[in-house]
Amino acid sequence: MAQLNEFDHPDFVPERKTSSIINHALAMYKGIALYGIIAMLIYITGSYIIQNAIGFDSVKMLDEIRSNEGYYSEFNYGEIPGFSTFLTLSGIFVLLLSPLYTGLIFIAAKYNYRIKARFSDLFIGYHKNFIQIIIYSIIAGLLSGFAALFCFFPLLLVYPFLLSGYAVLLFEDASAIEALKRSAALARQNYGTFLAVTIVGMLMSWSGVVLCGIGIVLTAPFFAVVTYSAYRAFSDKPVKIL
Repeated sequence: MAQLNEFDHPDFVPERKTSSIINHALAMYKGIALYGIIAMLIYITGSYIIQNAIGFDSVKMLDEIRSNEGYYSEFNYGEIPGFSTFLTLSGIFVLLLSPLYTGLIFIAAKYNYRIKARFSDLFIGYHKNFIQIIIYSIIAGLLSGFAALFCFFPLLLVYPFLLSGYAVLLFEDASAIEALKRSAALARQNYGTFLAVTIVGMLMSWSGVVLCGIGIVLTAPFFAVVTYSAYRAFSDKPVKIL
């Protein structure tokens, strides 16, 4: 397993092992966490504005669910004013924010190479392969959503095939379909490791929920860096830093 001081070397490539990839991602995230927090604050602010614009009250909805003894599956969401509109607008908003995910990957790569990142790097996905990023996000969302219909476990089995897609879009300037094929090929050849990295990465990304929910602002963006570290470990193509 890689020693911690090895991560300080520019362009360090993690081993093709779950522990090495996760340790590499942790080392990278420590240097770029501020950008991850900024991305989350953009999402939270936008979501808050949407709620207020359409008059949807998510806190009230949660209170009503609790009064229904917490049975989420039996609760009639359609009776909540503005819920369907909020769901639609939030979906569009999240889709339009997907380039920020590639921005975090790009900043992680810069930090890996010890190149100073700029604030504008967070938005690189809006002027580099933007359309393909949006298309890939739609495809990945549909595949993930379909898998989630059969419960959370099938989603875990499917997501490793999507893990590297955003990195491929960014560093290989690929189309959405090419990124999907390339990501699936990488996962298929190393499925056990990709599955383990996905599970550990998701658990660590959502660990902030235990801190009264506010901790998710700090931990959620970590998964973007996991994406970069996994791609860095398994891709034979050099990462191009503009």
